[in-house]
Amino acid sequence: MPDKYRGELLALKKSVTEFGRFSTGMLRDALVALRDQDTVLADTVNERKKKLAGWSDEIEEQSLRLVALYQPMGEDLRTIACINQMNTSLFRIGRYGKDIAIIVEELSDTTNLKNLKSVWHMADVVEGMIRDVLHSFDTGELTAIEELSLRDSNVDNLRYSIFRENLTYMMEDPKNITRCINYVMVARYLERCGDHACMMGEKVIFMVTGKRVEIK
Repeated sequence: MPDKYRGELLALKKSVTEFGRFSTGMLRDALVALRDQDTVLADTVNERKKKLAGWSDEIEEQSLRLVALYQPMGEDLRTIACINQMNTSLFRIGRYGKDIAIIVEELSDTTNLKNLKSVWHMADVVEGMIRDVLHSFDTGELTAIEELSLRDSNVDNLRYSIFRENLTYMMEDPKNITRCINYVMVARYLERCGDHACMMGEKVIFMVTGKRVEIK
């Protein structure tokens, strides 16, 4: 392949990595806003959704352009397939951040928002999964994502634990229903972000090794 193609592919990979930091930043800031009941920060997350969509469209257009112009094969084609999955999943992660930011406004006048430590622990695990996938995509080093399946199982268990805990609070006092339902939704969004990390991880492994694996 010509040097021009190589440069364009590397630039596209760099754009995906930066896009990942941007979308993960939306998720992280939304969770901070939720924890701190910071509606101003939540508003800034919501404002980033247009840039998120535009960036995602640009990555898609660039990947299609490379396929059309250069007809890549082998590892290069696997890289572009990985980029397409990364683009889709990172867009969804950013959107989940936006969804959590919307919840902040609904919870801004409630109390006891910090009593569900499992939510914050779950968020740390999920953010770590995404961060490690981005590192492996950027470097080709797969050690960081070898235990994604175990971490995803932990995320699933945390989601069910959060659901049961909130169900107990709702049964104890109907005034807790709105707050607890929103917490359950946050846990669901985080679980889906973990699932997207696993899907990205599968494509990164395929990109690097040519082997298809299922992370579940």
